[in-house]
Amino acid sequence: MDHLTEQTVARYLLQVEAVRLSPKEPFTWASGWKSPIYCDNRRTLSYPEARNYIKMAMAKAIIDRYPETQVIAGVATGAISWGAFVADALNLPFVYVRSQAKDHGMKNLIEGYLPENSRVLVVEDLISTGGSSLKAVEALRDAGADILGLYAVYTHGFEVAEQLFAEAGVAMHTLSNYNAVIEEALRTGYIAPEVKEVLQEWRKDPANWGK
Repeated sequence: MDHLTEQTVARYLLQVEAVRLSPKEPFTWASGWKSPIYCDNRRTLSYPEARNYIKMAMAKAIIDRYPETQVIAGVATGAISWGAFVADALNLPFVYVRSQAKDHGMKNLIEGYLPENSRVLVVEDLISTGGSSLKAVEALRDAGADILGLYAVYTHGFEVAEQLFAEAGVAMHTLSNYNAVIEEALRTGYIAPEVKEVLQEWRKDPANWGK
């Protein structure tokens, strides 16, 4: 992704508090990890300017890189909306992948109509370790889909995620990333220069940071 898009998305994420930085009073993730950053991209849905920029930037990136895309697939729950927005912008069919199959009715894992052998582009909101994203990819492949790649709004840039995507043979792209957020936060004075090193240290070993 080009630097301008990375920084623009980072600026929107910070402006609407979809990304919050607090190195002195770290957040605790559901995994138990201590973290100086918390990301909730769903907040951008409430801000039309940010929402529309992200939607159109992702739609353009997808059609430029993967013009053969036939179906957009969102990963539940965070990327259902982003996938639907992008599919609408590209006038393409949309499906979404549940974290687990329904326990009633048709017991669907994939919602919507997915023709076999469809060329599918997966949409995510956030890449952390990559596990949930790749679980969705596996479900789509089991259903006969040809996965072209995955686009996400943002990534923390963990090495483990990049390794898992490489092992799964899935090309992963994002509109923005951790480095862009830190750069934008420093540029706007959201954080002081002296905390940059702390923020960079966290990403090297997030499971043990702060212990």
